[in-house]
Amino acid sequence: MKIQKKHILGAALILALGAAVFINWQFSGSSAVKPTAKELGAATYVSRDAKATADEAVKGGLTPQEKIAKLRTERSQAQDKAMDAAKNILQLSDSSDKAKEEAVRQAGVIERRILVQSNIESILAAKGFTDALCYLSDSGCTVSVMADDMEKDSPLIIKDVVMSQINVDFNQIVIVEI
Repeated sequence: MKIQKKHILGAALILALGAAVFINWQFSGSSAVKPTAKELGAATYVSRDAKATADEAVKGGLTPQEKIAKLRTERSQAQDKAMDAAKNILQLSDSSDKAKEEAVRQAGVIERRILVQSNIESILAAKGFTDALCYLSDSGCTVSVMADDMEKDSPLIIKDVVMSQINVDFNQIVIVEI
């Protein structure tokens, strides 16, 4: 049985989409099954002196820095897989020109996203956020920051930085406190 070029390209795109959905699911950190007691959009201010309860300590398991490092690693792995899929299509000798062009386009999109994510994270670090993680998708941008870094005007600063780097609507930027 001969695998057609269209099937290889389709499989690569499905793999990239699956990786993006998985990372988005990891960033959301919520499940549709679990009801949450928090009100959507409600701001919570955290005191640096507050101690975690026993339930909160067991539930978390990882420090905020470890969570961001883990998410950063998972994001890099997913982006590497998508880039490898595009490279494989380019290296196949029987790939059509159209499939190769699509692979080059997808690789360019991933490369631009990596660059913009890095720029946003660097600018946020310069603005005083100790550790930030940015994830770009077709539907918007998610920025994870340390809860200790959040102040009254932090959401506006974060959204301003994101909007200065990419063309995205204000409402498409999600901020997650870790």
